[in-house]
Amino acid sequence: MRLQEAVFAETAGYGPIDDLLRDETVTEIMVNGPRDVWIERDGRLYLTDIAFADNEHVLRLIQRIVAAVGRRCDESSPMVDARLPDGSRVNAIIPPLSLAGPILTIRKFRAVILTPEELVDRHSITQEAVLFLRRCVLDRLNIVVAGASGTGKTTLLNVLSSFISAGERIITIEDAAELRLRQRHVIPLEARSANTEGIGQVTIRELLRNALRMRPDRLVIGECRGAETLDMLQALNTGHAGSLTTIHSNSARDAIARIETMALMGDVALPLGAVRAQIAAAIDLVIFVERAKDGARKVAHISAVGMVQDGSVDVRPIFADDGSGLRRTDHVPASVGEMRGRRLASP
Repeated sequence: MRLQEAVFAETAGYGPIDDLLRDETVTEIMVNGPRDVWIERDGRLYLTDIAFADNEHVLRLIQRIVAAVGRRCDESSPMVDARLPDGSRVNAIIPPLSLAGPILTIRKFRAVILTPEELVDRHSITQEAVLFLRRCVLDRLNIVVAGASGTGKTTLLNVLSSFISAGERIITIEDAAELRLRQRHVIPLEARSANTEGIGQVTIRELLRNALRMRPDRLVIGECRGAETLDMLQALNTGHAGSLTTIHSNSARDAIARIETMALMGDVALPLGAVRAQIAAAIDLVIFVERAKDGARKVAHISAVGMVQDGSVDVRPIFADDGSGLRRTDHVPASVGEMRGRRLASP
């Protein structure tokens, strides 16, 4: 029976890692060449005893995965991003760029989306902070979820989006579709890479511009990472309040600095002062998430974005982790709301 399963996995499945993809406790699979397969479970890395026959064996699996979505991975295109049918994200990089042989990384899609109550039970956030964020979403504040890779930004974005009213039209924009919103009126848009002839690419920026013509009540952008950031800021400043996005950063202040940099990457030559004014007017909250040494993911800070002061955007923590969980700081939300010129919700 085991032989039959192995043959089936090799011909119709995903070879030696087929069982790992079905294991719901595994959140990431890292194939570092044929003899070095690692997994992430509960935020920790473990070396497995799984092995491929050789480099060609790994390459065949990569080709099978990317071919299913109309992409390729060869010497002329040695890096590729793709996704599995269940939404899991795939990245592959092969020689000559990789000196360790073909590398395959799979961020698994979570079939069951966590609820706010489950986040509280896992000590990722406090109940008080959840109630505060719920009010912020309902009151249509623009929120950025920031953090490093693998800290749970998309998970938290799913939770925040669950607070949106079922009567609103929501448009999601992502590089690879991961968000799973529970509302009925959701329009998911996904970017597209160029095909094997190098044509047909559709970027996040193009999708964002098109989404503005689709009468959205809310925009949920999976991640801002380039020139589309300026388009997002302009959208948030022209009547699309209550939108959500994520960004890679090391802190809430770094998130604002990265947004500044990415906005300046666009084809519109705005002075830095104008960009900072756009950010201050567009973004209300930055939620910073991090992963602890034991692998646990948690919300470390919830900060209000204020006006431009002394040449920089003011960022003040409302909740901060003091080692025993999120606690309110001395910065009263109402005063931040007055400074911002708009209402900031409080539980």
